[in-house]
Amino acid sequence: MTNALKCIGCGATLQSENPNEAGYVPKASLDKEDVICRRCFRLKNYNEVQDVGMESEDFLTLLNGLADKKGIVVNLVDVFDFEGSFIHALKRIVGNKKIILAANKIDLLPKQINKRRVTEWLRRSAKAYGLMPDDVVLLSAMKGYGIEDLMQAIEKHRHHQDVYIVGTTNVGKSTLVNKLIEESVGEKNVITTSKVPGTTLDMIDIPLDDNSYMYDTPGIVQAHQMTHYVTTKELNLIMPKKEVKQRVYQLNEAQSLFFGGLARIDYISGGKRPLICYFSNELHIHRTKLEKADKLWREQLGKLLAPPSNSERFDFNQLKQVSLRTEDGKSDVMIAGLGFITIDEGAEVMVTVPQNVEVYLRPSIM
Repeated sequence: MTNALKCIGCGATLQSENPNEAGYVPKASLDKEDVICRRCFRLKNYNEVQDVGMESEDFLTLLNGLADKKGIVVNLVDVFDFEGSFIHALKRIVGNKKIILAANKIDLLPKQINKRRVTEWLRRSAKAYGLMPDDVVLLSAMKGYGIEDLMQAIEKHRHHQDVYIVGTTNVGKSTLVNKLIEESVGEKNVITTSKVPGTTLDMIDIPLDDNSYMYDTPGIVQAHQMTHYVTTKELNLIMPKKEVKQRVYQLNEAQSLFFGGLARIDYISGGKRPLICYFSNELHIHRTKLEKADKLWREQLGKLLAPPSNSERFDFNQLKQVSLRTEDGKSDVMIAGLGFITIDEGAEVMVTVPQNVEVYLRPSIM
């Protein structure tokens, strides 16, 4: 076995000793050109993923070396789930490098979205976390929208230096890198793409010119994303794949909305009003009276209220309640990894979610 050989799909060092570890290939395949490990082969051909035991700390350790290296950083976030996909430790990880904040999946937001407001909100949110991006680009890696803008921003800021693409799992990093390779080299689908956390295990380098590279870094797993409370099949259900259609519910005080069985919002006060929901079109939303909500959740979890499809995987003792009041105009109640609800000012709501899932209030981007 040689340490120099890496899987062109996920970047893991190739080995033929242990089938259960990253980078495994049968011995006979080791000498072939452009080898992909068995895990990537299965992922590509059968959409099947083998778990690799890497926790958030391992991912962060791999990235910590970035601070000392020259180059610029493209931080890819999910515009539909900014808070869930923002890396709070990013400033510490990348040091004083220039940062381009690239917001992916813009195609999922309704067409009537105000893009200027989205860009302003991204800058404001990043600043609140101590990050001052040198540029903000809206894009859709899947649709190819905004790729040209990103390439121009990269060239403007990199000054012949290397480029590091950084992001959490599920933000579409591999899809973006494949698009960038296609733009610059003309080859398609070089990197394994998957919705399952932790596909890219090491850095993958792509030549930009004679002296510099673009590096695809490992996706960071974050515990506060809702995506970690569902199975792969359910993940496909809660992650939007096309433009999200708004669903409007007229609520009286003391009514509740369930988002599958993963989260709920109780409308406490503010008179009769609409709650406008932006979630995956496939996710079932159920309205009920607040007085019945607790009982319904326990009795119908995994049935009427799904996902999760298996109620045993959901711990009612590990839930938290977040009380919010909408002031200063229209606001979005964000549930990390799931979606958001737009509510006019003057409403009091209570959101109940699993303990680690973040809930935020932001000025509405609609």
